[in-house]
Amino acid sequence: QVQLVESGGGLVQAGGSLRLSCAASGITFNMYGMGWFRQAPGKEREFVAGIDWNGVPTRYADSVKGRFTISRDNIKSTVYLQMISLQPEDTAVYYCAAGRSRYLPLVEADCRSWGQGTQVTVSS
Repeated sequence: QVQLVESGGGLVQAGGSLRLSCAASGITFNMYGMGWFRQAPGKEREFVAGIDWNGVPTRYADSVKGRFTISRDNIKSTVYLQMISLQPEDTAVYYCAAGRSRYLPLVEADCRSWGQGTQVTVSS
């Protein structure tokens, strides 16, 4: 069965940085697009970033463009989300997701598997 395990979340001050990791198992990692989504308290889960099976192209939500970078290492079966210039509005549980095809997932329906989530809290 597919397992996605996120790590790297935590508490950071506004303007700070974090790097999230998501290690995949039970899946032929290099055959699937991967994505990061987030859910803030009282809000629906939303797309943050996605990456195709071979690393290009990538897509980002407008709210994170220029601040977040998604990447992947197909040898390590791991996808990353580098986050800089974090703001309080970035506070959320961040979820890693595997797509249903080689192409990056943009919406929840595009995703076949989810991680358990990692909390990111940005203080002002």
